[in-house]
Amino acid sequence: MTDISGKSTNGQLSLNKAAEPRTDLLSPDPTDRTRAEPIFQGEVDPDKTVVVCGAGGFIGGHLVADLLRQDFSEVRAVDIKPPNQWFQKFPQADNRSLDLREKESCYRALENADHVYNLAADMGGMGFIENNKALCMLSVTINTHLLMAARDMDVERFFYSSSACVYNQELQDTADVEPLAEADAYPALAEDGYGWEKLFSERMCRHFREDFDLTTRVARYHNVYGPFGTYDGGGREKAPAALTRKAVEAKLSGSGDIVIWGDGTQTRSFMYIDDCVDGTQRIMHSGITDPINLGSDELVTINELVDVIEQAAEVDLERAYDRTKPQGVDGRNSDNTKILDELGWAPPTALRDGMEVTAEWIEQQMRTHREAETTSRFAVAH
Repeated sequence: MTDISGKSTNGQLSLNKAAEPRTDLLSPDPTDRTRAEPIFQGEVDPDKTVVVCGAGGFIGGHLVADLLRQDFSEVRAVDIKPPNQWFQKFPQADNRSLDLREKESCYRALENADHVYNLAADMGGMGFIENNKALCMLSVTINTHLLMAARDMDVERFFYSSSACVYNQELQDTADVEPLAEADAYPALAEDGYGWEKLFSERMCRHFREDFDLTTRVARYHNVYGPFGTYDGGGREKAPAALTRKAVEAKLSGSGDIVIWGDGTQTRSFMYIDDCVDGTQRIMHSGITDPINLGSDELVTINELVDVIEQAAEVDLERAYDRTKPQGVDGRNSDNTKILDELGWAPPTALRDGMEVTAEWIEQQMRTHREAETTSRFAVAH
């Protein structure tokens, strides 16, 4: 367990002090963003055709950008949304709008593909997944049809983005939570709806690997945040973005007020987007066959997250608490023992550093559209 200073609670230095967020990836020009040095520094075969499903979303857009930086012969970006609604769109990619819930669309998406990253899902923050369990469960059709297409079209490697929501909720009933190791997903008692879909789809990946010799890799994401993601998406935004939006609104309006869902004592860890992109590719190219955590182990309370946001946004907030809103489990943190053993690496960006960049980006977006009286595509529920 670590605190917001970046030090572990036993006084040792945390891995999270090892990296600073890269500001060269934040240019408003998408072409400029793809000319930067890649985040992932591993060896790749640039002759491969790589497909990213869910490319119009937050993580998918960042992943497409990093694949383009590596000069793959073809990067195919696929999303259900029309490209003008994607969070990031790059002219160098083969951008396609397809409904991957439909089997035929999955076969079209994976034609001649070598590597596939499946990040596609109908999901969002706690406000969305708590109130849309059936929609979350229906994402099972996406991964199932993609696995069938990957098997039939001889895809070499298939990555599935799972979630820490697969973990047994009885192990997350205290804010002072023990970090969740991969084995803690069983006996199963996942987050209702979204978590069960993720756990089932993990099993599908396993059995396609065992039965059909399809190379699959699975990462359990823990609360990803950063620029170029939704910050006002009708409940689809995650806590760091939602609270930053509220803080900036309080700053710009002069009210200084913020409403926090729950009582502020619930705990989480939050992973910066660059670490997610790096870790995703490290896992994809590894020999790790079982699901593995991909998340920060810097555990903070929501109140401590707001402390960080106050500093990043340079605002003093008067806090109120709404205990009627969904707040999820009492505590959740990533046990990074396995990823350190397997890769000699774990997400290194400290929360304070990542939030400084994220808050600056969100405030810039909000100021620009406030002055122009327009709505950012990052502030629209898709």
